[in-house]
Amino acid sequence: MSNNLKNAFAALLLALAALGWHPGPALAGEQASTSADLPVKGMVTLVDVGAASCIPCKMMAPLLEELKREYQGKAEVHFVDVRLDKQAVDRFRVKGIPSQVFYDRRGKEVYRHLGFMDKPAMVVILNRLCAE
Repeated sequence: MSNNLKNAFAALLLALAALGWHPGPALAGEQASTSADLPVKGMVTLVDVGAASCIPCKMMAPLLEELKREYQGKAEVHFVDVRLDKQAVDRFRVKGIPSQVFYDRRGKEVYRHLGFMDKPAMVVILNRLCAE
């Protein structure tokens, strides 16, 4: 390989390595919230506590995005990454990830689930809370 090609390849590797260290959104297409903002007062709130490297958390990401769109104006749906927000573990009393915590409009915790939660199960709880 020529020196120019070697240098270009080395620069590309360095750029890719630097991008790997960039603390971006927790999961693709989803902006992580901070635990200090949650639950949202006056709104039914679903908080999913997890990590970007967690396989079940990654599986839940598109479901949470769908719920966020479907419940816009009726409920808040948030993902909190425990690796970016260290206080979230204590604040939400997390025993494992992913954990889903549901709050009523008054900010009172009304339901908690540990592990992957499918969309129909989340919809049942959100519908019940939104109807109150």
